[in-house]
Amino acid sequence: ELPDGHVVCNCNGVSKGAILAAIAHQDCRSVGALTACTKAGGSCGGCKGDLGALLAAALGAAGVKADKAVVCACTELDRDELVAAIRAQGLRHGKEVRAVLGFRNLDGCSKCRPAINYYLNMLWPLEHDDETESRFVNERLHANIQKDGTFSVVPRIYGGVTSPAELKRIAEVAERFAVPMVKITGGQRIDLLGVQKKDLPAVWEALDMPSGYAYAKALRTVKTCVGSQWCRFGVGDSTRLGIDLEKKLERLNTPAKVKLAVSGCPRNCAECGIKDLGVVAVEGGQWDVFVGGNGGVKVREAERLCRCSSPAEVLRVTLAFLQHYREDAKWNERTAAWLERRGLEAVKAVVLDSARQPGLVARIEQALAVMEDPWLKARRDGALWTDPLAMEGGVPA
Repeated sequence: ELPDGHVVCNCNGVSKGAILAAIAHQDCRSVGALTACTKAGGSCGGCKGDLGALLAAALGAAGVKADKAVVCACTELDRDELVAAIRAQGLRHGKEVRAVLGFRNLDGCSKCRPAINYYLNMLWPLEHDDETESRFVNERLHANIQKDGTFSVVPRIYGGVTSPAELKRIAEVAERFAVPMVKITGGQRIDLLGVQKKDLPAVWEALDMPSGYAYAKALRTVKTCVGSQWCRFGVGDSTRLGIDLEKKLERLNTPAKVKLAVSGCPRNCAECGIKDLGVVAVEGGQWDVFVGGNGGVKVREAERLCRCSSPAEVLRVTLAFLQHYREDAKWNERTAAWLERRGLEAVKAVVLDSARQPGLVARIEQALAVMEDPWLKARRDGALWTDPLAMEGGVPA
């Protein structure tokens, strides 16, 4: 019923008429084919449901072809087939993966190169050397590039708790490097916006704080309320648990960014219901764990995974959940989408299984053991700066 001029894909400005023309004249019979022809659905993906509806209206349900979720246009393999082949054949390098598995483009593209690099890191944490050239500019330079070419630097502030000495140091760095904006983020941290690329190593050294990973597909932050230590309604020490979780999980690479929160009572001031994993204190010294929430473009309420009797059990469950997510999710798939695809009960059957949980925890501990802070590493080894607006082997900056 919509007019042909109605814009279906706001990200790329694709109208209903352009989509129907692609279906009629370019033989587009799947959502993936429409995206390839028109770019509709190629950015945030929020319009893909509408694309499917237009296909069904134009062709009838029988005429619509299902998309195989291949990793990228370089291969016919989907995520599970790719990971299985890497594991079975013991492949250890991105170039080796693309050559042995018959990728059309042996140099890879902006989709498969970072995905393969993640899967290799996940499968072989002790053997695989991270391929920096397969990461995007934010992760190569360990800061968020802004629209004017400057960078955003966010130091780690565990559980949102800082000190007068840290605040003074951050203020002194902001003054010394003439930082245009100092902003409190939604994750209870301090963002220094407008840092010049050439100044990044000096800024990290002057801050002398760990990276907050605000630029990476990794643990971002653990948001907390003040909890039972200060709040008259608090029934659990959410601040302490949040700090413990963040210190344990900082630097953890994940398929997509991960955000945690811990609330000291069911009033939920830390907004646990829209986090990848949220923990809420309840009466009797127990904690409810919720997973798969998202507060972004597509809001999703987290689902209750289990109730834990102690902070130690919360940590075990968290480690097991995140490792299962690391091993099972597609590259760039948030926990919300992954949980919808797999189903809560299927995830519970793995994460809460007494026979499988120890293995998950052991594997994530192994991965965490070999990771180090990138700001410290760059200062020690000497950062290799590249033009952030250039193309690197097919991976756009």
